[in-house]
Amino acid sequence: MLTGLFDIPVLGLVLQLLDFLLNVVTVNGPVILSLATPLALGAMCGVISERSGVVNIGIEGMMLASAFSAWLVASVAAQAFPAEPGFFFGVTPALLIGLAAALATGVAFSLVHAWLSISIRADQIISGTIINIVAFGVTAYLDLLLSRTSQPSGGKFLAFAPPQALLDLPVIGWLFRMVLAQGPITMAAIVIAVVFQVLLFRSRWGLRTRAVGEHPKAAETVGIDVIRLRYQNVLAGGLLAGLAGAWFTIDFGTTFQTGMTNGRGFIALAAMIFGRWHPIGAFGAALLFAASGALGTAIRTTPPPGQLGEILTSIPEQVFSALPYLVTIAVLAGVVGRSVAPAADGQPYEREATH
Repeated sequence: MLTGLFDIPVLGLVLQLLDFLLNVVTVNGPVILSLATPLALGAMCGVISERSGVVNIGIEGMMLASAFSAWLVASVAAQAFPAEPGFFFGVTPALLIGLAAALATGVAFSLVHAWLSISIRADQIISGTIINIVAFGVTAYLDLLLSRTSQPSGGKFLAFAPPQALLDLPVIGWLFRMVLAQGPITMAAIVIAVVFQVLLFRSRWGLRTRAVGEHPKAAETVGIDVIRLRYQNVLAGGLLAGLAGAWFTIDFGTTFQTGMTNGRGFIALAAMIFGRWHPIGAFGAALLFAASGALGTAIRTTPPPGQLGEILTSIPEQVFSALPYLVTIAVLAGVVGRSVAPAADGQPYEREATH
């Protein structure tokens, strides 16, 4: 219907570009949502930490370490407890043990960050940087050692197969495919975003969290234990980072590669800021960044026909490879000045001495 309009100068190119973007989203919806999962989980890790006043830039390291532990533990467990994939997401004991290991790793690293940031009152940026450096160095060294041996895969979770009747629905069938044709961690990320959005703004915990992040001294005067709540939130964030790490090696893939998070922890922080420290907003920003990556891939592999295709293919391929990072920079440049972080974000808290 619109193809006749594509011949209109300038406007035709714009319409053709919009048509191409819509086609990329509808065709690659499941991939976009899957790739957005670690970004969304990492962003929500940052949201609940910073909403209580603790900056966490160690998300990248937490995700990387959790990805490694999920892969290694699942591989070892698969040898100790061999089993055929179950009917429900292909679950095996090895995968569940690997997932538990990833969650435990995320909590362990977040506990270190909480201790340094809250109890020791060290600079929170430096604390997160230490976690990133340690995680990268340790996992790279262990991966190098294990590469000398034949380490079998522990497998991965299988995607759910939605009923074909839902997929064949006109207009909205692609949405069902996008949301339902996923592994358990991606599906869990959707539920977590909705639940945390409700809890953060409609629950007692959420009210206390926001109070601690805005004015901890005032919160302490009404009986809120600021130190305890900050510890709880940072550790809960560690669970989310651990779940994001597990996605890399037992949900999306089956192997570990050195530095495989590839900066996604930092993009997650950008998604958190773009989402204005709201779980749903952060999830939407993660989808935007993931879609930009899918767009770059589509332009490189299946560019649109006609003049638009000629224009896009004339752009160096490296530009499209860097598209998610370019979008991140553009978003931050336009949003950072307008997004207001919690007032006490990054400020160590010390209880006043009692007499």
